[in-house]
Amino acid sequence: MTTTTERPRVTGSDFAELNRRINAAGLMRRRPGYYALRLSLVALALAGGWTAFVLVGASWWTLAVAAFLAVVFAQVALVAHDLAHRQVFRTNKPSSRAGLLAGNLAIGMSYGYWMDKHTKHHANPNHDDLDPDVGAGVLVWSPEQARGGGFVQKHQAWLFFPLLTLLGLSLKRDSLRALRSGSVKQRGREWALLGVHFAGYAAALLLVLTPLQALAFLVVHQALFGVYLGMTFAPNHKGMPHPDGTEDFLRKQVLTSRNVRGGRFVDVALGGLNYQIEHHLFPAMPTPHLRRAQPIVREYCAEIGVPYEMTGLVDSYRQALRHLHEVSAVLRS
Repeated sequence: MTTTTERPRVTGSDFAELNRRINAAGLMRRRPGYYALRLSLVALALAGGWTAFVLVGASWWTLAVAAFLAVVFAQVALVAHDLAHRQVFRTNKPSSRAGLLAGNLAIGMSYGYWMDKHTKHHANPNHDDLDPDVGAGVLVWSPEQARGGGFVQKHQAWLFFPLLTLLGLSLKRDSLRALRSGSVKQRGREWALLGVHFAGYAAALLLVLTPLQALAFLVVHQALFGVYLGMTFAPNHKGMPHPDGTEDFLRKQVLTSRNVRGGRFVDVALGGLNYQIEHHLFPAMPTPHLRRAQPIVREYCAEIGVPYEMTGLVDSYRQALRHLHEVSAVLRS
């Protein structure tokens, strides 16, 4: 993490200069070959998982398939994330069509609902009033939100990972609420694709497995899916400063985000979101370019005196849990 003191802002836009350097390095160019391979591999994994589900049949070994499909569902969600940011296709129409197939049909989550929520997050990350990801809910992210909380909020740091087991089901519930409220575009198409997903999912479990095995598969699959998703997004902003709205674009994005060190395995596991600072500065940048952009962004932040947070994966969770524990202290006093 850079520890230099922030200097007075330069004349003009600091981000404009960084943007010039990134474009000069060719890092905003499309990567059709990369995404063709990635989308093909994820699609093959999804098809392979459901094929294994049928072949294993009414056996308790099906829980291993549930664990595998939980990982695959999370990878599909990460693909939908890239589609929403137009990293894959340049225009909205093919991005939206592919996103609906990945989100609604493949994993049962409204693409339109998630895109709207995520767009608001990118516009104002960690803003107490404007970022839906830090709004008061089951978990609280500021002492003000904690006041009036109950048992869960009081012990939220300890309950964080257990609660993640419900994240997948929570996103499905919120998807349905958003569609019912009319806040999602293409409601008819989204309803239809979600209906096909839920009907197909239920039919597969009930026709192939015994009722007890079907229940166990559902629990393991959705719980691990939620944990994977939560562990992918938790390191990015939790425990980082909350802006007051006066920051310029570059500082608003950099100061509220945290990068996670790691090799290629971490890159794949987190879908490139371990380069959260670069992703927030350049959301349309293709995932494989984020690693190359990282040293450019970090060096530039050092030049202009903007702190740049980067830590290990385990420490990122530790920081997030520490923040959850600290903001709920008012409930334990």
